[in-house]
Amino acid sequence: MLEKKTTEYEKAVLIGVINREQNEEKVTEYLDELEFLTYTAGGEVVKRFIQRVDVPNPKTLIGSGKMEEVERFVEENEIGSVIFDDELSPAQQRNIEKQLRCKIIDRTSLILDIFAQRAQTSYARTQVELAQYEYLLPRLTGLWTHLERQKGGIGMRGPGETEIETDRRIVRDRITLLKKKLDKIDKQMETQRGNRGSLVRVALVGYTNVGKSTLMNVISKSDVFAENKLFATLDTTVRKVVLGNLPFLLSDTVGFIRKLPTQLVESFKSTLDEVREADLLLHVVDISHPQFEEHIDSVNQILSEIKSSDKKTIMVFNKIDQYKNEVIEEDDLMTERTSKHFTIEEWKRTWMEKIGDRALFISALNKENLDEFRKRVYQEVRDIHVTRFPYNNFLYPENLDEYQ
Repeated sequence: MLEKKTTEYEKAVLIGVINREQNEEKVTEYLDELEFLTYTAGGEVVKRFIQRVDVPNPKTLIGSGKMEEVERFVEENEIGSVIFDDELSPAQQRNIEKQLRCKIIDRTSLILDIFAQRAQTSYARTQVELAQYEYLLPRLTGLWTHLERQKGGIGMRGPGETEIETDRRIVRDRITLLKKKLDKIDKQMETQRGNRGSLVRVALVGYTNVGKSTLMNVISKSDVFAENKLFATLDTTVRKVVLGNLPFLLSDTVGFIRKLPTQLVESFKSTLDEVREADLLLHVVDISHPQFEEHIDSVNQILSEIKSSDKKTIMVFNKIDQYKNEVIEEDDLMTERTSKHFTIEEWKRTWMEKIGDRALFISALNKENLDEFRKRVYQEVRDIHVTRFPYNNFLYPENLDEYQ
């Protein structure tokens, strides 16, 4: 008899901080994203705590009164993890763990945990392991509490520190080894990219969970893993796509996120070489997300970090089937009209108008407006190809319709 499988989610609470850089609305939005990250990692958010902190407490980030409130809630509800939206220093993490006596995680370690779960290939696993060790190195002191280094007295001098120094050396050696391994894989991948010939390269970029893999599956008729969770894709997938009779290479890359840990940006820079070497970027945006404009800014920031912001780009606004604007009732004279109330047609008349025909509105899941998308991509790829090989001009007509 088959046993019924039940998924048990670990109970977690979230903690956010209002300060000069982020107001209450921004913190709520970040905590919404953090809750989705927690769910992706296998946790269930039971409660959120938010505190206004103009000057962060160097010991525990939040104030002592709020810490006591969190402590009571953790004890009464058997909470397994307390997750902070802001990065904690090693000392803060140790102090909070002592007081709350449960797992203390910040946004960085949560993202690293999800990456560790999602990494399938040896390359992705090596990149994630490197990022984890670099995050772990300054936090090693907190892992040796069983040696009770803080206590004085006979027999308590020395061994704890020796253990830590030994462990630090092991971790540093491991980091060096992983970097060498990544360098070797990078050279292999560079050779692979060189062997692809002179085909035009197109890369899908965008925030995490905007539908890049779904779009990849639709265009390339492939079966790339796609799921409504954050960071479903870690490995870059490259497929040969033919529109009409024009072939090109399409790559699906890892999604970006706000407050992306610097360790991950560094260790995944080699994965983002596909973006660096692309001739055309398809910047996919989830238009149904309330903060899609901020997502665009986050992606553009990371693109500039990897020196790819000046590449030819088409903005692909996906999930139009899920877009819902807020409606103001006729007798409501108090509510002020904002961008939340815009229809897609109204959005097209805003800053998007400046993009012109470089903005496309589609639904990859429901295959809406995909013909228009294919024509636009065909035209761009054709222009790049013909510029590179002028003598091939006669092979490819200017309009994809001529193949129909």
